[in-house]
Amino acid sequence: MSVRAVANPSKTSTDEQLESGSDTSALFNERKYAQYISEHEGAARPGKEIVLEAADYSRLDGAGFEKIDQYEGMDGTSLLTGESGKADWTFEVEEAGLYNLSLLYYPIEGKSSAVERALWIDGERPFREAAFLQFDRIWDNQKQQIVQDNQGNDLRPKQIEKPRWSEKAFQDSDGYENEPFLFYFSRGTHTITLESTREPMVIKQLKLYQQAAPLPYDQMLKQYDADDIKETEGQMIAIEGEASSAKSSPTLYPLSERSSAAVYPYSASKIKINTIGGFNWRLPGQWMEWEIDVPKTGLYKMAFKSQQNFVRGIYSTRKLTIDGEVPFKEMEKIAFRYKSGYRLDVMGGKDPYLFKLEQGKHTLRLEVSLGEFASLIREVEESLYNLNEMYRKILMITGTKPDEFRDYQLDKKVPDLLSVFGAESERLKAIAAQLVELSGQSSDQEALLKTMALQLDEMIKEPDTVPRRLTAYKTNTGGLGTWVQQARQQPLEIDTIYVTSPDKKFPKKGMGFGAKLKHEATTFVSSFFTDYNQIGNVAEDDADRSITVWIGSGRDQANTMKAMIDETFTSVTGINVNLKLVNMGTLLPATLAGQGPDVAMQIDNDIPVNFAMRNASADLTQFADFAEVKDQFRPSAIVPYSYEDGVFALPETQTFNMLFYRKDVLSELGLEVPQTWDDVSNLLAVLSKNHMQFGLPVVAQAAVQGQNIPPNSMYAALLFQNGGSFYRDGGKESDLDSRVGIETFKQWTEFYTDYKLEREYDFANRFRTGQMPIGIADYTTYNQLSVFAPEIRGMWGFAPIPGTVQKDGTVNREVPSGGSAVIMLNKAEDKDAAWQFMKWWTSDATQTVFGREMEGLMGAAARYPTANIKALDSLPWPVADYENLKAQFEWVQGMPEVPGGYFTGRHLFNAFYKTVVGQVEARESIMDYVQYMQDEIRTKRKEFGLPQ
Repeated sequence: MSVRAVANPSKTSTDEQLESGSDTSALFNERKYAQYISEHEGAARPGKEIVLEAADYSRLDGAGFEKIDQYEGMDGTSLLTGESGKADWTFEVEEAGLYNLSLLYYPIEGKSSAVERALWIDGERPFREAAFLQFDRIWDNQKQQIVQDNQGNDLRPKQIEKPRWSEKAFQDSDGYENEPFLFYFSRGTHTITLESTREPMVIKQLKLYQQAAPLPYDQMLKQYDADDIKETEGQMIAIEGEASSAKSSPTLYPLSERSSAAVYPYSASKIKINTIGGFNWRLPGQWMEWEIDVPKTGLYKMAFKSQQNFVRGIYSTRKLTIDGEVPFKEMEKIAFRYKSGYRLDVMGGKDPYLFKLEQGKHTLRLEVSLGEFASLIREVEESLYNLNEMYRKILMITGTKPDEFRDYQLDKKVPDLLSVFGAESERLKAIAAQLVELSGQSSDQEALLKTMALQLDEMIKEPDTVPRRLTAYKTNTGGLGTWVQQARQQPLEIDTIYVTSPDKKFPKKGMGFGAKLKHEATTFVSSFFTDYNQIGNVAEDDADRSITVWIGSGRDQANTMKAMIDETFTSVTGINVNLKLVNMGTLLPATLAGQGPDVAMQIDNDIPVNFAMRNASADLTQFADFAEVKDQFRPSAIVPYSYEDGVFALPETQTFNMLFYRKDVLSELGLEVPQTWDDVSNLLAVLSKNHMQFGLPVVAQAAVQGQNIPPNSMYAALLFQNGGSFYRDGGKESDLDSRVGIETFKQWTEFYTDYKLEREYDFANRFRTGQMPIGIADYTTYNQLSVFAPEIRGMWGFAPIPGTVQKDGTVNREVPSGGSAVIMLNKAEDKDAAWQFMKWWTSDATQTVFGREMEGLMGAAARYPTANIKALDSLPWPVADYENLKAQFEWVQGMPEVPGGYFTGRHLFNAFYKTVVGQVEARESIMDYVQYMQDEIRTKRKEFGLPQ
């Protein structure tokens, strides 16, 4: 029975309810779904459906909403929802109980990431996970046929959106719940609110309903007999994995497998697109679909030629649906166990399951699921959060370096210490035992849990040894965090799907010992004739126009870039590009030897001006449209590449610092996010009292000997905020010996001499444990934390860095930027062709596509920090976080490069250590070392014939 709800405009959520509900700082205190569902255990499961038409909303809050009729083939009126704002639907519930909720939606064009929404019921969030509801976009290959380069290698198909209307149940985006969420509604009037947090979509309806549970296989068999469905004969359907018709993410592109002869198509020497999935297909909720054309109605068996040599100690799990329904219960949690190489995974094993398929086309979907491991991983994550919380409590008493000979009486000062340790030890031991039971073998997965439990037992037995064991405790909890992250990963690579009649045998070509031996021999021989540095199409010797471009990043980036070059640059301009993957350390010697490229990409900020001094890089201002191209970037991005009256590079990436903070820890301590450095001083007193730390940008030596050390970003920020600069008189002298330069150096070093802040540390790990609940770091740390620390999701944020109060009362938040650039070498013969390439590469469209491709290729951790203003706007940041990022970007300043400027960062570092470690007065240190800077600048200006 279906009841259609009608909007009730007279009854809406109050503003106060929404304001209290939308307070994300309270997120970490919320109950989780497991607790919520236990509170409603035994509640009724009414069979009545309630359908809420999206266009019949009772209240809208924010912009970007629009009613649309007959949208993309959907009858009736739909509601367009933007990247932000809230919509309410008010309705009557006749029968109290637990309901599933689903959404019929269409993912309109946005920024290429999954759509995210937060749910409120009657102005309150029912549980924490309801803040992160995810709705997938749908992707497919741009071209159905595989394209080859002129070397005979297959090119990876580009993924494009193929949006369609989809109905999705509200479920856990982390995958810790295998079933869709259940929501409790009492009898009476209720209001559902959906808040947009990322990406727009069109909504047709919300539905309250009961999800039907699939029958077990033995019952399905009886149903087959009752319906008189016969086994088919002589049918063999093979679907290549790479022929997937739809996927939930652009990362799920077809792959090339060259390590096995079992795949099809196969080549020992050429790149062939022949499988799909692999390590990219590992996160809960990711799915792929294949279309199967069934010639005859009846019963079939099914197998996957697959490879799961990624995870051992646990197994990869998949949920199988046919035309949107799980055929029988056993298909909800299909186990793909560890084994090296390709094998046939037959559904049902030696006694294969039979699947009923009608004649015609069907859609088979495999979705990543945590399966039996879901509850175990969730338990370990909860345990990790509790152990980290206990670590912070211990830290507040002992500090990071406890006195070994002092009895801190922790069991008395932290009342719940031993009880928490005991409970978590028992929990981890139970999980370790279940892991062995599920996987059928002992492994490193189980060993880590046992090590943590053993340490907890020892600490319970001898509480006075806790301070001595604190370092090992922190190491083990860090390992536990890594365990959670890795255990959630369920990779699987698929070559072929077989759907066959029960009387047919599955093919096993290429899996024998002889095939493996032949493969190894031919691969070895072909390695002598293959150039692994060349990427994609190689320009022929008689090509009209061609340029050589060097790139110093990974092969994935290079392959993506080459595909884009062939598709949108060479095809339009007729200019061929030889893209080479090289170690950028060879750029200088290669240029000196006359063997360098025409264009070099992804190079450090100090190189363009250093090459310009030696007439090795080309001045880009010579091109008529330079001013137009320059306007694509903020002025600060051009500063490091400006020398005399020229500009010698175009910016590719631009990064700067942001203030990262733990909402839960600051709330515990009663602290606010600091707005000024005076606020930071007050905050430091509270943190110090609780033996916690504030992270300032690391003061460290160059990672590689001889590498340039840029001026410390913290000193630069304070200098800019105080109205100072690094150089005066057009770069002829260092300005660090000015009054502002000296006072800023004193202010900077006092953080380390007076407050004893750490100079070198691992920010991500300390931030994760809460030992360093607030710190200043490069904004790309956001990407790392999003992936690296799932247990603190929603419990941290970032904001513009603290500023300096000016005389007029305003706060100056200026911050320096770093980044990378693309340069044209002076020896380039066809400078116009090289300039065309540089313009294309740094353009809005190219940078947007590359940024999205990188994120699609490697996930959120690889979000591209482009310097192009419009391209950055197009990357899939959550709206609230991007607003903070843009607010800081308005204050970004470029770091100038001058002849001899490499001494600035180096001697600033030396002066810092002379004051902080050598305990020499700040003024004396900086004055001594500025003299070296002045001498070097003078020497270099003389060497290059520049006015003194």
